Amino acid sequence: MAKKVRVSELVQQFQLEVVAGVDGLRRTIETDDLNRPGLEMAGYYDYYPVDRAQILGKTELAFLETLTSDERRERLERICADETPCIIITRGIEAPEELVGVANERNFPVLRSGMATTILISRITNFLEKKLAPTATIHGVLVDVYGVGMLITGGSGIGKSETALELVKRGHRLVADDAVEIRQTADNQLYGNAPELIQHLLEIRGLGILNVMTLFGAGAVLTQKKISLVIKLENWQQEKQYDRLGLDEETTRIIESDIPLVTVPVRPGRNLAVILEVAAMNYRLKRMGFNAAQQFTNKLTEAIADEDYD
Repeated sequence: MAKKVRVSELVQQFQLEVVAGVDGLRRTIETDDLNRPGLEMAGYYDYYPVDRAQILGKTELAFLETLTSDERRERLERICADETPCIIITRGIEAPEELVGVANERNFPVLRSGMATTILISRITNFLEKKLAPTATIHGVLVDVYGVGMLITGGSGIGKSETALELVKRGHRLVADDAVEIRQTADNQLYGNAPELIQHLLEIRGLGILNVMTLFGAGAVLTQKKISLVIKLENWQQEKQYDRLGLDEETTRIIESDIPLVTVPVRPGRNLAVILEVAAMNYRLKRMGFNAAQQFTNKLTEAIADEDYD
């Protein structure tokens, strides 16, 4: 089901003044795009994005003043459509009488802000992007290791939280434990955070619930982090062939984004915190164009070719 934001939430978030149509504040917004109806003010409606919140700034209102009262009413009636969520007037400019009249007749919300048009558009767009973004909740632990957002997944009891605790002790930062709320931005980037109820908390079997910020300080936690790498912990399987060179680059899909995946087998004697630190550093090197596994393979191929030539 598509996400929706009520117009009343915009009023509360940005402290907007309700000029007219107070009974229409239950209308909903389903897109983070906004529209400045300049062409519509001029009478061109072929491509009018009727589902967007409409922004009237100084330019649009100045143009309306050049029209007759009947023309203004006719244009504004077209803009105050049933599918349109609201109209927001910027810079604290007085709303045209015709707009107030049409809005009250149709219970169409007309709002006003004292902010400049471009600033208000930017802030509302950011707000709507976050509220309307596709989301998912995943069982795992999200940590920031050397600036890399690392989502640690695996079966219950595999050691995700214990590994996160060791990473925090080594100077890295916890974002979320057990449940990670993930949202996808318009450019398919994934950002994770903890549900408010368990923010900064870490569950360690045998110790119980730990408050990481209280134990290690504010520098040991983050509110949210972009997810760059997924680490899957699994019990070591003797018969399974694990990648020993690092040439096989796997990905996993979260919502609609493909994220690099590294599978790390777990067995006694393996220091998972160190392995994950190296995984983060190796990820950063690959993004900088340095791939140790590929370089080794190239050198090996050259050596074999030289031997065959000899």
